[in-house]
Amino acid sequence: MHGPASPGWLLVALCAATGAYCLLRMRSTVEEQRRAAGGEALMGFGMAAMAVPAAVLAPPRWAWLVYAAVFGAAALRALWAARNGPHHLHHLMGAFAMAYMAAVMATAPGHHHGSGGSGAPLLTATLLAYFTGYVLLSGVRLMSAPLLTVGVGSRTASLGWGDRPELARACRLSMGIATVAMLITL
Repeated sequence: MHGPASPGWLLVALCAATGAYCLLRMRSTVEEQRRAAGGEALMGFGMAAMAVPAAVLAPPRWAWLVYAAVFGAAALRALWAARNGPHHLHHLMGAFAMAYMAAVMATAPGHHHGSGGSGAPLLTATLLAYFTGYVLLSGVRLMSAPLLTVGVGSRTASLGWGDRPELARACRLSMGIATVAMLITL
């Protein structure tokens, strides 16, 4: 799943920074936002771990199986949460994509990263199409979204770091971009 080392490290940094911000979002006063931020933090840190360049660390087969199990469990949790509304379906797609990529890496002969031709081409193409569309749509939404402030009497107070919807959208966008990059190299 890994290509050259420099883009790999950039992907690791992007995903780790996203995971760290999602941990900050868990301090929100809104229960639903805290719950979503926890799942997104798991995705960000998990993606960072999976994106470490193979030249530095080539995980053994059992590590890929652990990733597949963790992301599979996250996908089941998102599937269960999707009964409360369709906004959980994207989390389901993300967790499923990560479980799928980890399973492909666990079954890859010799565990060579970035060798291409691994996995089910139709499923990989479907996931790639979904996440490419998600990235494009999210980018448009992020560009058109105004920065939100909350009015307090005659003065305006900014929302806290954990409650900034445009930053949450930017994190989701960056994880979508990372997923596209990882799927391309699969």
